[in-house]
Amino acid sequence: MIGATVTFSYTGDFDRSRITEVAANARGMFEGMAGLRFKFFTFDEKRRQVVNFYVWDSKEQAEQFFSEELRERVTGLYGVAPAIEFVEIAEIVDNSPA
Repeated sequence: MIGATVTFSYTGDFDRSRITEVAANARGMFEGMAGLRFKFFTFDEKRRQVVNFYVWDSKEQAEQFFSEELRERVTGLYGVAPAIEFVEIAEIVDNSPA
């Protein structure tokens, strides 16, 4: 499994409500997506940063998703290019109720 962290700083009129609205509107795009196990939409108001975390079945699927077209779309949406980093996941603990 591969984790992908997508980080960018935001400026201007972005705030908690706008970021949560973007996340709510984007959620449907990720539900049932092949190869994607989890996606977490997060933000840090103090640092004015959005950090989204994805868990993919494979690095190939993750790299295919984070195409140049997607990077341009995210840059247009938030006004800043995201930093995308990949990490190998050794193990996951999921304490969600069954």
